[in-house]
Amino acid sequence: MEKIQVRNRLTQVRKKLQEGQVTLGFIGGSITADSSVMANWPEPVARWFVESFPHVHFTVENAAIGATGSDLAVFRAERDVINRKCDLTFIEFAVNDYNTPSEQRMRAREGLIRKLLADGHSELVIIYTYCQKMYEEMSQGEVPASISEFEELAAHYGISSVWVGQHAWQEVKKGRMTWDEWLPDGLHPTYRGSLSYGQCVIAYLEKVLLTIPDEESVVTEISLPTPLNIHHWGHVETLSLDTVQLEGPWMIRRATAHMPRVDQILTTSAIGAKLSFSFNGKGLALAFDFGKKSAEFTYKLDGGPEITTCRDRPNWCEDAGWLRIYWIADDLEEGLHHIELQVVHGNREECSGTNFHLALIGILK
Repeated sequence: MEKIQVRNRLTQVRKKLQEGQVTLGFIGGSITADSSVMANWPEPVARWFVESFPHVHFTVENAAIGATGSDLAVFRAERDVINRKCDLTFIEFAVNDYNTPSEQRMRAREGLIRKLLADGHSELVIIYTYCQKMYEEMSQGEVPASISEFEELAAHYGISSVWVGQHAWQEVKKGRMTWDEWLPDGLHPTYRGSLSYGQCVIAYLEKVLLTIPDEESVVTEISLPTPLNIHHWGHVETLSLDTVQLEGPWMIRRATAHMPRVDQILTTSAIGAKLSFSFNGKGLALAFDFGKKSAEFTYKLDGGPEITTCRDRPNWCEDAGWLRIYWIADDLEEGLHHIELQVVHGNREECSGTNFHLALIGILK
């Protein structure tokens, strides 16, 4: 598989460049997110745009959040990308979706793509980065499943893709940089590694935006193709925290600075506090400000058996600050459903807190 797959000419972006105003969007995980520690790959890409088109006013909307996948991105797409009027959106989830079951990640990815394309404002580019779990497959010249599945969607929807992980891999093989200069922890690139990723994306942009004659780039309206998976998650919505029925000491408060892209959270620290709500749809997901000090919870869906959560707490996660999604169900019969939830401590050694911080209620339609 070639590291750069050109499937469209970014004709709408060209038009926006001529008009003098472009908004660049990025959505993905920590490899893509804004960082106070170092510049991730979107930074050299954004700087290339500014340098290459000095007459254009650029706005950057980086909606990437560390340790999140395309399943959460589906619920954030409207607010964080579509409503921001991004003209060109880079999607990076091949790494963070790696451990997600194939069917689930394909439904989420196709849903995200369809939501963004249906809006009609943004053109898309899919970026494939690298994690150590891809090592064996790439060593044998194979394409990791998380990437090959994304390629099916990219080909079906005519979206260009850039395999920046392959580019960095080749740079290491050629001796242009060492492995430690790339990503010493097997996941997060250093400044040098991020620059390698960015340079690969820039090579694609130079090919598409600088070498293809303008007469070959006429803007035409493209209809959304038939979905590959009829169960895609392209129809989702969020439920306002104000509509939830509460029992016990709860409050809605502004999210703290460590929760990017979250305005408010519904919060309590009281064991036994309850909430409930009804929703119309075929699936339900909850997203939390999660960490080692977080509480667990029990819930009953449609009066069914009581289920108690037991979420892992990796060593890298802190006391809070991880926007983590939890799926209650994704295969319900379409219709009205009701959930009842109660906060519990969890009675586990690694669960030392009772903080319950609900950031998002996502409904799958």
